[in-house]
Amino acid sequence: MSVDRFFYGKKILIIGGTGTIGQGLLKAILPSQPEVIRIFSRDEDKQFELRQQMTEHRNIRYLIGDVRDPDRVRRSMQDIDYVFHLAAMKHVPACEYDPYEAVKTNIIGTQNVIQASLNAGVKKTIFTSTDKAIAPTNTYGATKLMAERLIASAQYNSGTHKTVFAAVRFGNVMGSRGSVIPLFKSQIKRQRRITVTDLTMSRFMMTLKQATDLTIKAMKIARGGEVFILKMPVVQLKDLVDTMIEEMAGRLNIDPDTIVMEEIGLRPGEKMYEELMTCDESKLAYELPDMFVIPNIFLGKTFDYPEAKRAEQRSYSSNDAPPVLRQEVLQMLRQNGLV
Repeated sequence: MSVDRFFYGKKILIIGGTGTIGQGLLKAILPSQPEVIRIFSRDEDKQFELRQQMTEHRNIRYLIGDVRDPDRVRRSMQDIDYVFHLAAMKHVPACEYDPYEAVKTNIIGTQNVIQASLNAGVKKTIFTSTDKAIAPTNTYGATKLMAERLIASAQYNSGTHKTVFAAVRFGNVMGSRGSVIPLFKSQIKRQRRITVTDLTMSRFMMTLKQATDLTIKAMKIARGGEVFILKMPVVQLKDLVDTMIEEMAGRLNIDPDTIVMEEIGLRPGEKMYEELMTCDESKLAYELPDMFVIPNIFLGKTFDYPEAKRAEQRSYSSNDAPPVLRQEVLQMLRQNGLV
């Protein structure tokens, strides 16, 4: 097996490394034989579980800490080459109920990462954002939008520092902690009942592998201040619910008609659809085969990525794009072991 030379012998820090994407990055990078990968998170239970899974790897370090603590972030970043910043408060209702807690983690925490990266002389720092940052109607999206702006500002205000900063904008990662798929599975198994917000809702959805691959690709090709956006399929909530009910009923050997479906309405701060990119952003954006890239307008750098062309000028909304067929939804669920 060929070794990816980009991470070979390097020192990597994954902040929020016990989450779904953090673990995906860890497992994707390990074959590249980095010198060390530091897993930074405040979840000691998840760290314990991960340590049990990865006992054969001697180049993983586990650091308990909170991104809100600038001194702890600074110490964790000593001698590090590359940083993935994934830590966030991301549950929409929780951020609505405790908005300043979301500010402390998502905004102040991101600034702590930026400052520590500059002070430590990190080569590159990649921040993970969300499509909810576009025209935000909830605290989570607003704090992530502000964090994106901090990352952009860090690049053009970095002075003599050489650190490259960039952001990756995700849709919903299928099967991640707190997402609807594990919830639906649990409800069907335990209660033979499923609660949904609104069946006409649509979302951009991506697999864990897609999220991991995009983040690593962004780390490799980032030149400073960009936002990278994966091209993602749109899934209609009704199609996802119907597919989950049909598939789980077959696995549990029960009649799908016995599973009750209840619409409960939107939760505080939720939107009926999401946007990947605004019309104004699309005027600046470039399109690659698998993603869009929005350059940093303040830097004035020439954009010369191979295969790049100017993006079509329009809003990229899950409300406008045709959803994938139910068969494709089922295929995505099965291929990723989610049913």
